[in-house]
Amino acid sequence: MHNNLVAVIFALASALTIAWGTVVRHRIAGEATLDGTLKGSPLINAITRPLWWAGTSTALLGYGFQIIALAFGTLLVVQPILVLSLMFTLPLAARYDGRRLHSQEIIWSCLLTIAVTVLVLLGRPAPGDPHPPLSRWMWALALGLLVMTGLGIAARWMQGPPRALTLGIVTGGIFGYVAVLSKGFVDIAVNQGVFSVLTSWETYALIAGATLGTIVQQYSFNAGQLRHSLPAMTAAEPVFAFSLGYAVLGEQFQVKTIAGWCAMAVSLVVMIASTVLLSRRGI
Repeated sequence: MHNNLVAVIFALASALTIAWGTVVRHRIAGEATLDGTLKGSPLINAITRPLWWAGTSTALLGYGFQIIALAFGTLLVVQPILVLSLMFTLPLAARYDGRRLHSQEIIWSCLLTIAVTVLVLLGRPAPGDPHPPLSRWMWALALGLLVMTGLGIAARWMQGPPRALTLGIVTGGIFGYVAVLSKGFVDIAVNQGVFSVLTSWETYALIAGATLGTIVQQYSFNAGQLRHSLPAMTAAEPVFAFSLGYAVLGEQFQVKTIAGWCAMAVSLVVMIASTVLLSRRGI
């Protein structure tokens, strides 16, 4: 069932739908702040708006595409492509605002595309163990809980851009864990059946993580402009997912030479840098 081409197609579909959902949900947060209706919990204010449910439904559809992509390809193939959701977010946000994209946005979008292409084609990620034992997960879950809780507590004492940035990092980290858990969920569903899915701890950890990530993401949208939270959100998710993919699932890039690893490192730096610069400039 391993087919990277199919994985790439569904990952691109996921990136596009996630981009639309992101723009819609952030606009709702901004409109609530501007018209003075933001009182009490940002989440409660958001879910009372029908358009928020449309944006969230789109995000869920995007997540469904991601699940299908993970069924056919490795996490190290799917995750870099999901970063392209930022490139789709830019023209959608520009159209929503009634403006044109700047030349620098187009240049950085091209560099982002090239970097992702190099990571996928040159790296040729090999599959690992999508359903590792719980003992291998324990330290990763404990470390993630410690880091996310610490950042979340710190964000409570912040205001404006620093708060949005910190919550963006937390959101990206949570969804990095969700991406890795999704790979295990897919493997169980495909190879062991529905009953195993219902009795697997990964299923409930996945649901809890996705729910928590959505809540924290909405708070980050309300904390400031999208350019303050989206760079950290978009860059943190693949970093967490890559690390967990290597350490927990045992996935590996099939690069044998020093020159190859240098090219991979440069591509990763370009991917993160272009993600940050596009978000700061474009939205």
